[in-house]
Amino acid sequence: MAEIQEKGDSGKGGKKRAKKSSTKVDMTPLVDLAALLITFFMLTTTFNKPQTMEINMPVDPKDETEQIELKASNAMTILLGEDDNLYYYFGLAADNPEVVETDYSANGIRKVLLSPEVKSNDMMTVMIKPMETSRYKNMVDILDEIKITDTKKYALVDFGEADEKLLEQQQLGQ
Repeated sequence: MAEIQEKGDSGKGGKKRAKKSSTKVDMTPLVDLAALLITFFMLTTTFNKPQTMEINMPVDPKDETEQIELKASNAMTILLGEDDNLYYYFGLAADNPEVVETDYSANGIRKVLLSPEVKSNDMMTVMIKPMETSRYKNMVDILDEIKITDTKKYALVDFGEADEKLLEQQQLGQ
């Protein structure tokens, strides 16, 4: 006699239900992509280059007699004082020129540097003399003005006793 084998009753009525797929998302490709992007940007990004001002310093002369003296008609001196004070004069300090007080604005030292007295003289040399008490910001500001006005000849010179006496005589910078 043949027998029909019946499955044991599971108690759910014998209906087959569809398998539920897993809701778990595989994050591995996303992490791989993020790592690739980070690596790409790290290798291709250029960091901010420091903004520096290039200054060529003169070489110390071997023989002091080889130096050429600057004519008074070709000299302009800018004195950087304390408390953001700024003075200038044309000529040499030994000739006792008139010292004029100005400021760092466009109508101040920039106007002087663009004046015909400076621009028309190709031999004009601007000497920048910072006092011991002047700020570094003042030096950067005046070098910016030199650059803006396209002044070709300029030099950073030590503040001397003649300049100090000149300011005392004209009662400036006290």
